[in-house]
Amino acid sequence: MAGMANLPPKGTDAAHPAGQYGTIAKLFHWVTLGLMLVALPLGFVIQHVKDDSKMAFYALHESAGLTILFVALARLAWRWLSPPPSLPNDMPKLFRTASAAVHHALYALLIIQPLLGFMATNAWGFPMQGATAYLGFIEFPKFMEAWEWLARILKLLHTIGGWSLVVLIALHVGGALFHHAIRRDGTLMRMI
Repeated sequence: MAGMANLPPKGTDAAHPAGQYGTIAKLFHWVTLGLMLVALPLGFVIQHVKDDSKMAFYALHESAGLTILFVALARLAWRWLSPPPSLPNDMPKLFRTASAAVHHALYALLIIQPLLGFMATNAWGFPMQGATAYLGFIEFPKFMEAWEWLARILKLLHTIGGWSLVVLIALHVGGALFHHAIRRDGTLMRMI
């Protein structure tokens, strides 16, 4: 067992001196990014759409959001089955703590945010059926009657969650670029 402590990190090579995530973990990461690039902008502009195309915006936003939820849950299960490579040994404790905090908050919001949106649409009286069915054809059963008071609270929480995701993504990308350009420690390369 003592010799195992000296083994290089999983996936270590010249391009990945700090080890790297596996192919499936990378796939989950980049699929999540693609879905976020659909869901977030739509979520911010949807309130400004006034014509008949508004339902199409909602359908796409909600489908992307729920898919993010499903991918996040699968991603967490995969992370449990295939733990990520360790952070570089020379990384300061403050950076490790910041990294863990941002990652935990991102995972939490990738799960909570779609649930808030799904509950809000139901509370507004628009379950994912008909024109807003999941992926255009999977109808989810209505689980509550329209309840405007709850809908307004859920919408507020969903909006706060959306802006929080923007901040967390900026911190995540900023941290990766900092490690790549300033520290040059291979952290960014673990996911490429």
